[in-house]
Amino acid sequence: MPINEQKILTDIDSRSWEHPADKAALATLKQIPGFDEIIKLVFGLTTEKSIKLLHLSSSIRTSPNQFPVLHQQIRKIAEIFDWNYIPEVYVTRSPFFNAGVYGVKEPFIVINSHLVSSVSKDELMCVLAHEMGHLISGHSLYKTLLWLMVNISITALPVSDLIVLPIIAALKEWDRKSELSADRAGLLAVQNEDPCYSVLMRMAGGDNPSELNMNDFFLQADEYENSKGLIDGIHKVLNTVWTSHPFPVIRLTELRNWIASGEYSKIIGGDYQKRGNNQNRISDDIKNSFEYYKNETEKEADPVLQAVKSLGEGVGKIGEDISDTLKKFFK
Repeated sequence: MPINEQKILTDIDSRSWEHPADKAALATLKQIPGFDEIIKLVFGLTTEKSIKLLHLSSSIRTSPNQFPVLHQQIRKIAEIFDWNYIPEVYVTRSPFFNAGVYGVKEPFIVINSHLVSSVSKDELMCVLAHEMGHLISGHSLYKTLLWLMVNISITALPVSDLIVLPIIAALKEWDRKSELSADRAGLLAVQNEDPCYSVLMRMAGGDNPSELNMNDFFLQADEYENSKGLIDGIHKVLNTVWTSHPFPVIRLTELRNWIASGEYSKIIGGDYQKRGNNQNRISDDIKNSFEYYKNETEKEADPVLQAVKSLGEGVGKIGEDISDTLKKFFK
């Protein structure tokens, strides 16, 4: 579908595309005792303004005269999502294939130069819409918190690493799940699955499209998905525990499954949740998210994931210890 022919999703609520695992992980994160206190501590030491000034001084802010395609695309994406806030977009020098959203009151998007120079126009729009999805879902607060804790504030926090590190781990777990929601937002903006698939293949290392085959990449994703023995499960857990994003093949499979479920077509057809009509359904969404997580784990044949599930009973005790320590600090 050409870039100027996408359907406008009037008044669409981000819950229409948010992945159940994202909702469940975020709800779990918010329930960690002491989490609110950590937010106050981190943003008391520094602010989103410091990150904004960092990029204002060292990156290129898009405009009609600088990266005009990006400047046009972010406005088109805001129009598609019927969103009245248009974030600033910065291009920063980096050899890594990545982008991100930062800030709380005035969130902005940062895209690495390598990504901008190596993708097609539609793939670039998919990436921008992915980040816009994070912004509309309110992810930028938690992503900024994670960035600050990892890059700036952790050594300055007047609390033990034994308290901070579990919260960083929980943030990273949610962060990975949030990418599954944002991938759906990318598709909803471009309204063409091919560039959304191909950008994930590029992320995995496919710089030269002439040497790539999407069918083979899907077979690769299926092979990973079907590797469920004990040793395979151990490697899966260890390989992902500190990563910032789910592996490209996992994201590919999740996006394909969402399309196959018919949910994407329903949204494009106008059947979606609208902003302002959700007050009585938020609690149901949280309940359904946890049910999704529970059912996915129970039907999972991977013995390691079954073992990980059994460890959940100990999380409450850790949370209580964190809460007690922070309460003492704030007395």
